[in-house]
Formats: sequence, C-alpha cells, structure tokens
Amino acid sequence: GSPVLGLSPPSSYCTPSLPVGRTEQKDEDASTDVGEGVDEWTAVKTLVKPPDQLELTEAELKEEFTRVLTANNPHAPQNIVRYSFKERAYKPIGYVDQTAIHFSLNGNLILKDSDEGRRQSVKSAEGEEEAEEAGTAEEAEAAEAEEPPPPKVKEQKLANQFNFIERASKTLNNPLRMFVFWHWEIYDAYMEELQKMEKSKEKEKPKAQIAKKEEKKKGRKLTSLESQSDDITKISKAAKIMERMVNQNIFDDIAQDFKYFEDASDEYRDQKGTLLPLWKFQYDKTKRLAVTAISWNPKYKDLFAVGYGSYDFMKQSHGMLLLYTMKNPSFPEYVFSSESGIMCLDIHNDHPYLVAVGFYDGNVAIYNLKKATSQPSYKSSAKSGKHTDPVWQVKWQKDDMDNNLNFFSVSSDGRIVSWTLVKNELVHTDVIKLSAEGTTMQGPEGLQLQTLGCGTSFDFHKKIDYLFLVGTEEGKIYKCSKCYSSQFLDVFEAHHMAVDSVSWNPYHLKVFISCSSDWTVKIWDHTIKTPMFIYDLHSAVGDVAWSPYSSTVFAAVTTDGKAHVFDLSINKYEALCTQIVVAKKKNKITHIQFNPVYPVVIIGDERGHITCLKLSPNLRKMPKEKKGQVVKKGPEVEIAKLDKLLNLVREPEGTAGK
Repeated sequence: GSPVLGLSPPSSYCTPSLPVGRTEQKDEDASTDVGEGVDEWTAVKTLVKPPDQLELTEAELKEEFTRVLTANNPHAPQNIVRYSFKERAYKPIGYVDQTAIHFSLNGNLILKDSDEGRRQSVKSAEGEEEAEEAGTAEEAEAAEAEEPPPPKVKEQKLANQFNFIERASKTLNNPLRMFVFWHWEIYDAYMEELQKMEKSKEKEKPKAQIAKKEEKKKGRKLTSLESQSDDITKISKAAKIMERMVNQNIFDDIAQDFKYFEDASDEYRDQKGTLLPLWKFQYDKTKRLAVTAISWNPKYKDLFAVGYGSYDFMKQSHGMLLLYTMKNPSFPEYVFSSESGIMCLDIHNDHPYLVAVGFYDGNVAIYNLKKATSQPSYKSSAKSGKHTDPVWQVKWQKDDMDNNLNFFSVSSDGRIVSWTLVKNELVHTDVIKLSAEGTTMQGPEGLQLQTLGCGTSFDFHKKIDYLFLVGTEEGKIYKCSKCYSSQFLDVFEAHHMAVDSVSWNPYHLKVFISCSSDWTVKIWDHTIKTPMFIYDLHSAVGDVAWSPYSSTVFAAVTTDGKAHVFDLSINKYEALCTQIVVAKKKNKITHIQFNPVYPVVIIGDERGHITCLKLSPNLRKMPKEKKGQVVKKGPEVEIAKLDKLLNLVREPEGTAGK
C-alpha cells in the first residue's frame, strides 16, 4: 500500500496536463468575458528607473528652464570676409543670409483683370467661335458634296542631301555627268505647279471669309482703344503748343530781349561787356541737387540736357536727367530719375535722341528720348566692367568699323573705357590705364604696388581721330592715343590741383584750354610743354568753354559765383566781363556752355538752377565791314587770328631747342 519512492520526477519539473476540451472552453470564455483582466490595468504600476538617473528634490523638479528657438540656418557660414573699398581692407560681414530655400517654382498664372488676361480671354473666345463656324462650314460642304472626298495621299519627304548623318549612312552614288531637259518637260512642270496653286487658293477661300469676319470683330474692339490713344496724342501736342504760347506771353519781355535787344551802352564801356540775365530754369524735385553736367542738343538748338547729382560726397542721393527748351522755361520737356547721382552726360551728334550718362556709382547708361520709359535703354553693371569710382566725363565717338555706336568714359579709378553697343548690350574695352609716374608703393612681402592716376576730364581732338587729352586729380594732363594702351604721347605738368575741365579749340588744331581748382585757366599748344597764357581768377575754376563763333573767345566760371568772359584778340591780359551770376551765400557755379547758334550761355549752380544769359555786343565782336572791302569770314580767318596771338608768346625757333 505505500508509494514507491524515487520513480516520479521532482515537483519543479512537473507540468500539469489539462484535457483538450477544457482549454478550448477557457479560451472562448476569455474572449467573451469582458470583466476579466480589468484588475490587471487598475493595479498600481511600478516605474522602472534607469540606474544612472539623478535623484532630484521637489524644488529642483519644479524649476523651469526656458529655451529660445530661432529660425537661423545652422549650416550658414559665420566667417564671410569681403573687401571694403571704403576702408581698403578685408572686413568680416556682420549679417549672414539665413534663408534656406527648399523648393521654388516659377508660376505662369495671369490675373483675369490684367491687360494680358483680357487679351487671352478674348483670343480664347474668338478661337471657340472659329471652331464653331468651321464646324458648320464643314457640315454644309459635306451635305452638298455627293461623293465622299478621296483619301489624302501622304507626300513622301525627300531625304535631306545636306544632312551629314543621313548622307554618311548611304552608299555613294556616282553623280550623273549630264542632265538634258526638253522644253515640253519644263512646260509640264510649270503647268502642274499652277494647278496646285489654283487648288490651294480654292481651299483658302472659305478660310479668308472667316478671317475677314474675325478682322471685323477685332476692328470693333480695337478701334475704340486706338481712337483713344490718337485723341490723347492729338490733345498732348495741342496742349504742348498752348503751354509754349502761354509761356511766351508770360515771359514776353524776356523773349523780346533774347531776340532783339543789343546793349547800346557797350559803346561807352571801353571794350568791356556784360551778361544780360534771361530765363531761369528750375524744377521742384531738383532743389537739393547740384547741376553736374550741361549739354546742348546738336540738332534742336533751343534744347539742352542737364544732369543733376552732388559733388558733396558725404551727401549722395538720387540723380535726375532733365531736358529743357528755351521755348518753355517753366517745365522740362523730358524727366528721368536715377538711383545714383548723374556726374556727366553727352548727346550723340548723328542721333540727337541718344544721351550717354555717367553715374556716381561708376555705371554708365544710354537714355533714348524716343522711348516712353523712364529707365535707361542700356546700362552697365558689375559684370559688364563698370567703373569702381565716379564717372567724371563721357564722350560719344564715331561709329566703329561694324557701324556700332560707341562712347568713351573716364573715371577716378584710372581707367578710360570704350563702351560699344553690340546686340543691345554695352560691351566694354579698357583703352588706357592712367599709371601715376614714380608712385609705386611698397606692399606686403615686398610687392611693388602701382598706384593709378585719377582721371577727372578728357576731350577728343576735332580732326585727329585717335588723339585725346586726359586731365587728372594730380593736376597733370596726359596726351594719349587710342592706339597705345600702355604709354602716353606726352605729359603736361599743368596744375597744382585737380584738372576740372580740358577742351580743344574748335578752330585751331594745336590749341587746348584747361582749368583747375588751383584758381587758374591755362591755354596750351600741345606741341609745347609750357602754357601760352595763364589767367588767375582768384577762386577755384569749375568749368571753362570755348565759344563756337570765335577762336579767341572763351568763358570760365568760379566757385565765388562769378562768370568770366575773355576775348584774346581784344585783351589778352584780363577778362572783358566779370559778373556775379548767383548769390555767394551757400551757392556755387558748377558749369557753363555756349549755345552753338544764339549769342547766349547757360550756367548751372549747386542749387539746381539753370540761368540763361545773353552776351552783349562787345563780347562777340566781329570784324567791321569797311567800305569797298569784303570782310573775310570762316575757319581760316579764325585760325590766323589765334596764330597771330600765339606767335607773340611763342619762343623764336632758334631758341626753342635750348
């Protein structure tokens, strides 16, 4: 009756076995009974902590830490360095662009209310009408035609004999040596071609009728717009004429003086003369800008262009280009504004609607007066080789060998650049670099740095195409040639300060004039290193200009508000007229220009005003006609008149070489 020991396995290895039916039943109960297992979820859960977790107090747990999230790009470089032309050193840039573009897509949506949107909607509506009309026309033709149209035979295209690939892939055929064509073959070929043309015309007839209908519809729509624009142009022309008539009535006394007044008191002035003030041109938006350039239009003698900017380099702002006419002194004919101040301008001789302009920021541009836009038609950029300093003068040149328009510019960066208009782009070519002699600087690591001369003005010879003069900030005048880019023909130690203007005489081929801030005006013979005449005007000379009617008359303006007119043939020691033109207080005269036809000059000042003045008879004396003698006139007489004066001051030929 007692159990046998050692036969059964230990209790730890015992696995109780249940009947199969019992387990299945239990699974079904577990799946259906929702109440079971709820206690497991409600039971308290113990949090499992990692062994290295810090044990913090309640106060430490409640402590708040604020973190500021920024939209800065973590991959943006923080140490970009750029060269500062102002301080002439490499400087780190403080601001870095943090923008990161993930996706960009150019859209082609157009607003329905815009002009382009209206045009497209009109076109689409017309296209639908066309399709409907074409469909009805085809149905009518099909109904009329008894027989179905013959199937179209596709014309086989001939292989292109000049295509390299096709030709190479074919076998070489020996060309026929002789071709014979008879008259009847030529006649048949022409007849076939005529028949084809007649058939094509018959097909095009219904299309032409549809096109006419379209044109009628379009005509109805467009005529209203066209008539409006025509009416506006007619009104604008009429308004311009009316405005000029009103101005002529307002300034009638000035117009009478301009046309007829001759100062009779000149007879008692001992050859001295005066300047009679006529019109004053001013515009509200140019009150705080200085007149930096003046140029008369070569075709319309009453029209002149004025450039506005600032010579105060600490107060640089925008610039303006205005064109005035003496027929309407109250308002400019054309107005253009620019981001940078205008420093110089020149009007083309053959195309008087093209104005070349130089800016303070080193750019050059061409304005087209025929176009109704306020922006320049062509402008340089940093990519197209703009100057790095202000452009002081621009001059149009004759068209090049390919009949391309071109002009030259001079800047303080020492470069003289030729700009050519090629395929609607300004292409630059460096003509010469002004290297100042004996001014090599010792750079880092023993490098020799060549400093460039600062060009301030230039002028091209009237007859010798390649010859030109360049005035510099150092006071030197270089005689240069377009053919040599690395050397000068001659150097004149002209002035002690910057050369403000240099100009060839319009008659004499050897003579030129220069003026400077060192208070002097000098007249030179370009074959002699020393000046022929020197005039001290007791103030910085801003500009000088030769008269167009005499080889010995020139005018200069000084910063003390005075205009000086000289005639060397009457008095070679002092001016015939020295007259205050603008009030001295906080105002300076900047530029002067003679009118090419009328006896007037225009003078610009730092307040943006242009004053027109008439020369009295003593300032434009012509040789008197004697009884029985014909007075000689012309360039030869003017050249001889100036030569006579120069011979008085020239050294004799024997002592010239000593």
